[in-house]
Amino acid sequence: MSKTSARSIADVTKGSILARVDIAAPPARVWKAITEEVANWWGSDELYRTTKHTVDLRPGGKYRSEGVGADGDAFHVDGEIVELDPPRRYVVTWQPSWSTEPATLVTYMLEPTARGTRLTLSHTGFTSAESCNSHGEGWAHVLDWLAGYAQPPVRYFMCRLLPPRPTFMADMSADERAIMKAHGDYWRGKLGEGAVIAFGPVADGYGLGIVAAADEAALHAFQNDDPAIQSGRGFRYESSSMFTVVS
Repeated sequence: MSKTSARSIADVTKGSILARVDIAAPPARVWKAITEEVANWWGSDELYRTTKHTVDLRPGGKYRSEGVGADGDAFHVDGEIVELDPPRRYVVTWQPSWSTEPATLVTYMLEPTARGTRLTLSHTGFTSAESCNSHGEGWAHVLDWLAGYAQPPVRYFMCRLLPPRPTFMADMSADERAIMKAHGDYWRGKLGEGAVIAFGPVADGYGLGIVAAADEAALHAFQNDDPAIQSGRGFRYESSSMFTVVS
């Protein structure tokens, strides 16, 4: 499962685009991808592929991206670095070889989040509604490619939280109910962050959930932070690695 939350909106009346994506990687990782590693991820075989990217990473420095379309035609984008504030803000001019319009301005803004990085992009200065629209569609693809490249590989695990005794669901104490509430709140928070795919109680008397984690060490850290485990009341996890998740 490799869905991202990339969104892009073009306002042709103002000649501007606003796009956003949440990436499960720290800002420093995303920063390196958008400034130095462009040729590693920007493009796809069915649309176009960036094959070379050079950059003089300083205010006033130049950059150039070169690539080839699915039809075999070569293209390039030239520009200059207007602002550089790693790993928070990167502003560049944008002059593609396929356009005769004046150069436009692209601003990347990186904000740390609980899950990683929220990247907000603005692209301004369009004089053509057609170019604004097409770039708006293009940025949605670009941010998806970026997220897919910058995010670490994810594995999925089925987790069972086993209670301290078979009769737990019928005879839990007030303290144990409070622990279960804290446990549910913890999993709901992780669901909102994207680390949990789904979870809930099972009639047989245990909790079941699907967790997304980089590896088994990350899974164990997730489980050890669960208030149910930290309570020391005898709860324990059984986990199995899944081949894939279809949703």
